[in-house]
Amino acid sequence: MPGVIPSLSANLPGAHIPAMTFDLGKAMRRKEEHESARLEDFAFRRRVRATRLLAERLDLDPLLVPAWVAGHGEASLIDRLATLSSHRADTVAQLYQDCLASAYRELVAERGDPTPHRLA
Repeated sequence: MPGVIPSLSANLPGAHIPAMTFDLGKAMRRKEEHESARLEDFAFRRRVRATRLLAERLDLDPLLVPAWVAGHGEASLIDRLATLSSHRADTVAQLYQDCLASAYRELVAERGDPTPHRLA
């Protein structure tokens, strides 16, 4: 168009490439979501594995573990396992703590340390 002065930026090299920006807040939220999901996954795996180990120690069917873990909180799970195995609840609770420690060690060996990754 005659009489229109072209924009100076249109003549610069790379003017057609949009400006690149980094949103630190968005990156931190994404990292937080990733770390939270990773830690929750580790905690769930630990709980399932510990319950399976406990069921084996109590001579119960470990194939029922997923239903037990999904359907019960930790306290009611211990009570249920104590009832099913004819053991005292405090004995089962102590065994469960031992199984949690064993499950943690096994998972760390398999999947690595669950400690959140720090930004440098």
